[in-house]
Amino acid sequence: MELLFTIILVVASVLMIVLVLLHKGRGGGLSDMFGGGVSSSLGGSSVVERNLDRLTIGIGVIWFACVIALGLLMAY
Repeated sequence: MELLFTIILVVASVLMIVLVLLHKGRGGGLSDMFGGGVSSSLGGSSVVERNLDRLTIGIGVIWFACVIALGLLMAY
């Protein structure tokens, strides 16, 4: 059972990294230092950005649940 949760955790971690890197920079952070703040916002988020947000939150919940499950399994 621990092996299953570990595999899911690794896959979820890699997906989280990829999904976070796919997000558009909002400005005011490191992206502005390297010229990322030049693009203009067209007033609101698109359907793709909202779906990316939802997918990122979903993968984050799965990642969190795996961390908790592994912690409980290791404790007993």
